[in-house]
Amino acid sequence: MQVLVTGTEGYLGSLLAPLLMERGHDVTGVDTGYYKVGWLYNGTDLTAKTLNKDIRHIELEDLAEIDAIVHMAELSNDPTGQLSPTITYDINHKGSVRLAELAKQAGVRRFVYMSSCSVYGVATEGDVTEETPVNPQTAYAECKTFVERDVTKMADDNFSPTFMRNATAFGASPRMRFDIVLNNLAGLAWTTKEIRMTSDGTPWRPLVHALDIAKSIICALEAPRDIVHNQIFNVGDTANNYQVKEIAEIIADIFTGCQLSFGDNGADNRSYRVSFEKINTQLPGFKCEWDARRGAQQLFDLFSQIDMDKDVFQSRGFTRLKQLEYLIRTQQIDKDFFWSK
Repeated sequence: MQVLVTGTEGYLGSLLAPLLMERGHDVTGVDTGYYKVGWLYNGTDLTAKTLNKDIRHIELEDLAEIDAIVHMAELSNDPTGQLSPTITYDINHKGSVRLAELAKQAGVRRFVYMSSCSVYGVATEGDVTEETPVNPQTAYAECKTFVERDVTKMADDNFSPTFMRNATAFGASPRMRFDIVLNNLAGLAWTTKEIRMTSDGTPWRPLVHALDIAKSIICALEAPRDIVHNQIFNVGDTANNYQVKEIAEIIADIFTGCQLSFGDNGADNRSYRVSFEKINTQLPGFKCEWDARRGAQQLFDLFSQIDMDKDVFQSRGFTRLKQLEYLIRTQQIDKDFFWSK
């Protein structure tokens, strides 16, 4: 299969593209290159040919002979989304819908979209499912719901979108991120020997390892069309719903000698438990292989191997907001987040 993956130089894309290639797929990447500076370790033997291009600049000819698109190249978390909500909507909503429209026009038959469980926002009654009404709390999450809404309407006999609502990612990647909860706590434990929580840690978060996300995408691409056509899948495992304090306790247990403390209720009221029954029963071949404890051990082993220090952990290349603020401050990208001439 000829697969175009947007975001091949990102946290997830740098893991997914080599796995697709190992399975015999021909992969072309697209990435604007905001995070090239972030390279934590040499973690892959294969690198996809990648177009250095903003998704807003993709043209019809870029999609010639492409069978499937995996789209994950968006501004990638809530703080980044709040940096410039207008640009977030321009890239994450309008840019993504435009890409889907071009894909359909070009005859691309499958379109796998990286959505997020953050669309559920605040949920107090039981485990939310794909049928639960969404309740986005941020520009980032709201854009996910808009893309799902708009691209769903485009589905027909020749164009099959699939929407993957990922739980909060964790785990090692060459293009590492330290601005997601488990990775961040692990980095703090390693570099400061302390996890000082500003909240009481009671909110719930579903977690999923980056490699399990990659596995879900591969399963969606290779599944019979009728299973994935215009379907939404929560990506994760119901057993991997954790309170934030549980995540911190697991980290403190793995990173021995780390001091753990908690604060009061935090300002962030997002809390939700997610059911992953649908993906685990309906998507052939999918089952999570990682939980928080195994992921924490993976990070401990990696930090030991590369002798990670505080400067690396705090580097702008591994935190999306820091890197974008740097590119704006140094005028390397303009007010619309395009590279300056």
